[in-house]
Amino acid sequence: MTGPVLVTGGAGFIGVSLADRLAREGHDVVVYDALLRPGVAENLDWLRRRHGTRIASVTADIRDRAALQHALRDVGAVFHLAAQVAVTTSLSDPAEDFGINLHATFTLLDLLRRRPGGPCPLVFASTNKVYGDLGDIPLELRNGAWLPRDPALRDAGIAEDRPLDFHTPYGCSKGAADQYVLDFARSYGLPATVLRMSCVYGPRQMGTEDQGWVAHFLIRALRGEPVTLYGDGCQVRDVLHVDDAVAAWLGAWRRIGAAAGRAFNLGGGPANAVSLLQVLHAIGDLTGPRVAVTHGAVRAGDQRWFVADTRRARTVLGLAEPQPWRVGLRQLAEWLRTERGLAAAAPRVMEALP
Repeated sequence: MTGPVLVTGGAGFIGVSLADRLAREGHDVVVYDALLRPGVAENLDWLRRRHGTRIASVTADIRDRAALQHALRDVGAVFHLAAQVAVTTSLSDPAEDFGINLHATFTLLDLLRRRPGGPCPLVFASTNKVYGDLGDIPLELRNGAWLPRDPALRDAGIAEDRPLDFHTPYGCSKGAADQYVLDFARSYGLPATVLRMSCVYGPRQMGTEDQGWVAHFLIRALRGEPVTLYGDGCQVRDVLHVDDAVAAWLGAWRRIGAAAGRAFNLGGGPANAVSLLQVLHAIGDLTGPRVAVTHGAVRAGDQRWFVADTRRARTVLGLAEPQPWRVGLRQLAEWLRTERGLAAAAPRVMEALP
């Protein structure tokens, strides 16, 4: 590879972790980020303190074609994470969601195919939301968790041959961008691949009600504040530590010859499948008092169960088994205590977990 690595959304949670890993491995990194979300400017400052001149930055909107074209000029690879990331925001402002997630991704692809000297490898952050709400899968409730009745599906998870079914403007914008990336690989020979990510968590995650629920739950618990569950809390996700997610991104780049033109489901897999309630119970064990909860209505497009079948990703991208979720949760709690100064406090008296 010649030229630095460009990470769009590089000051966000996954982006900053990826940029840090790249710089530690000796790569020059260009962080492209609008720096609009809370905490991302501090992430960029942290990268600069750790890596000095290895980190360059472009403060610009991903929809700025001229800025993006200039940033792409000399890079040797692109990791595209810049996005509007919340289903709720997509419902309130679908035009903004479309512009950031779909139109800007199309612009990036078009600039890459027209780039003097030819395109470079591209790894794109897609989402498990491309599969819709999975409402056709028969589920049963076991120990506070929704699980498929089909034991084969329960043991393996959702594979990449699952039909796409976009729900909500967010699912449409990310899903359409996902398909554009794969088609540009097919139609124009771009060395591009797609990672359809489940729930990633870990240090440097801001954690809000709309995005980053594992960190959000921990932050609320450490502050002694209640958590709102939308639905019954028995929804299941396969949570993946950010270090394992970064390893997958690097694997996709390093094995781009095998990965180009293909999509990979990326999550913690069946071994890290856990319900929201189960995570809250584990957080209570870490923080002391049990976490208080309130309940809200089920959100649009929410999946009662999603677990990624990661066999294709592990084989093609050369991935190790992911970190167990309880180990990663403990690590995140310690990071929040030491780096964010959060200490456990007694919650207000509200409905307790069952």
